[in-house]
Amino acid sequence: MSRHPFADQFNHVTTWVFDLDNTLYPPSMRLFDQIEARMTDWVMRTLGVDRSEADRLRILYWRDHGTTLAGLMRNHGVDPGPYLTEVHDIDFTVLSADPALADGIAALPGRKIIYTNGCAPYAERVTEARGLGGLFDAIYGVEHADYLPKPEAGAFDLVFALDKLDPARAAMFEDDPRNLAAPHALGMRTIHVAPEPMKQDHIHYHTDDLADFLARLR
Repeated sequence: MSRHPFADQFNHVTTWVFDLDNTLYPPSMRLFDQIEARMTDWVMRTLGVDRSEADRLRILYWRDHGTTLAGLMRNHGVDPGPYLTEVHDIDFTVLSADPALADGIAALPGRKIIYTNGCAPYAERVTEARGLGGLFDAIYGVEHADYLPKPEAGAFDLVFALDKLDPARAAMFEDDPRNLAAPHALGMRTIHVAPEPMKQDHIHYHTDDLADFLARLR
């Protein structure tokens, strides 16, 4: 595959930051559907509400707070540890290995990390199921940001300080366009990974095929 002209826009990048869900696997694998169902069940049981109200709160808190967990912590004082363990106790066999994506990540020059609003142990299981184990220098979950979620700028500040990365020499791959605003403001290259493009000033590039995008950077 030929090197794309946009590859020159990444010559300065020494750290590559990847979101996890619906980024390192395609939405068509429907893994996050399982998590959403377990979130709803957890909210029903813990808050004593019916399914429709639990679904409403799950979506509302995701929209207003960045994650459902953040809304639950702020509005109901929820302990994040047991919640994260339960909602990520899912079937990973729906994921399949992606050798082309593994090759693309391995070929990137510099440091490769994952930063997810999920927890790090869950991210490790996803990477193993996708055949991406051992390719990342670090995996950061919401626990590394003191449970402050993306898209909040403070969450990025905490994780990036922990990693000691230079945002001016970094790129971020992410499916949720909200979560690219803070990286863009910090001077990072931003790539929206999703089936459909979304034109926003803080998005530099879009791809619906992450493996293909990475291959064109070689």
